[in-house]
Amino acid sequence: MRHQFSILLITIGTICLNLYLFKVVPKGFFPQQDTGRINGSIQADQAISFSALSQKMEAFVKIVMEDPAVDTVTAFAGGGSGNTARMFAQLKPLEQRKISADQVIARLRGKLAKIPGAALYLQAVQDVNVGGRFGGAQYQYTLQADHLQDLNQWAPILMQRISRIPALRDVNSDQQIHGLQASLVVDRETASRLGVSFQAIDDTLNDSFGQRQVSNMYMGLNQYHVVLEVLPQYQENPDGLKSIYVASKTGKLVPLSAFAHFAPSNHALTVNHQGQFPSITLSFNLAPGASLSDAVREIQTAQREIGVPPDVHGSFQGAAQAYQDSLASEPVLILTALAAVYIVLGVLYESYIHPITILSTLPSAGVGALLALLLFHNELNVIGLIGIILLIGIVKKNAILMIDFAVQVERLQEKPAVEAIYQACLLRFRPIMMTELRRPLGLTIVGGLILSQLLTLFTTPVVYLYLDRLQTWIQRSGASQPAPAHSTD
Repeated sequence: MRHQFSILLITIGTICLNLYLFKVVPKGFFPQQDTGRINGSIQADQAISFSALSQKMEAFVKIVMEDPAVDTVTAFAGGGSGNTARMFAQLKPLEQRKISADQVIARLRGKLAKIPGAALYLQAVQDVNVGGRFGGAQYQYTLQADHLQDLNQWAPILMQRISRIPALRDVNSDQQIHGLQASLVVDRETASRLGVSFQAIDDTLNDSFGQRQVSNMYMGLNQYHVVLEVLPQYQENPDGLKSIYVASKTGKLVPLSAFAHFAPSNHALTVNHQGQFPSITLSFNLAPGASLSDAVREIQTAQREIGVPPDVHGSFQGAAQAYQDSLASEPVLILTALAAVYIVLGVLYESYIHPITILSTLPSAGVGALLALLLFHNELNVIGLIGIILLIGIVKKNAILMIDFAVQVERLQEKPAVEAIYQACLLRFRPIMMTELRRPLGLTIVGGLILSQLLTLFTTPVVYLYLDRLQTWIQRSGASQPAPAHSTD
């Protein structure tokens, strides 16, 4: 009796240990894949020209192509804001490069940082992508605010703060508010005195820089559009405006610089929105060995520490948001699976007691699964959760092998419960030990089975005996109650 009570306490202890391990084990969404492909986003200085951006892009392509693990690289500039470019790299087969795609990115990161005025952010292509907008990294955190000024003020502060988090890499932002703009300031009185109208100024600037179609040339097989514009050397910088002349009402040409000057200023290249509110998205990758749960917790802590006002609120997007949703539903999913197992077993055995005996084998399996994840430095992700659900079925099957045999021996051979469950342990040991290994699915299964099989042969008989005695006591109590008296007239 004393040994049985001790083993029963061990079962209760494993339940508590499960709750603790579930809280401390690192969590993620999907395991990082190596598909042999890498995508890159080039973000250059916001005042850069297209030709300068193309030069930066070529320098990045050269560095990536020199890596021995890279097979081909494709890149193009333009699209979206004027200071961004895209890159697509195909890696050599894994047996040739010997390292993963994430390790290739880590090796390239230091070399790519040597290009001034631009940055290339790389991420390994994943087969499963969940929502989110395009960003320079795999995971995204979006800030929104009622007022654009507050958003522009706090987004760079938060980005600078989370850039210091050890678990994050390649932190970048889609905030584009420092583009250069040249404003033409016209002296109305001087222009009027020189006989220059605003309509003439507008028409001249449109003819010079608006790429206005003025005619068509029809040939034998094709037709060609004739576009009016200034020569390319006058389009590269605002100094070209000094060579512009405007026709006055008298027909004379007046230099634009005689009645106007140019004022440079900053202007937003893009203003993103999510829903009806302006938004700024911070993108980030994970450091080697870091988990998404650690990154989410650190980012939320950083936002609280810097004192972001309540009207500026942030939320994770894409895969990070899907991770949070899955994390919230994991306990419900596991409890639902346990409830379904209990109902099925209750119908099978026509008993409320024996299903509890079988379910008592699951806590030790859960401890083994979570300890295996910690031992092999793996996250509890969607694949691991599938393994736990599968583990519930396998461990339940092991207990059923024992309980089903014990119930039959006890009922058909009229043997006591102690002898029945003892024979079940001896005869069903070999079938219980039959299982398989598969990583990462196998980590949760094998880890749970290793510890579960060490304890199931001890805990299951004890739980069975205690509940059998409880059931016997309930039956005796019901039988000892006197029958109600009946009165007859």
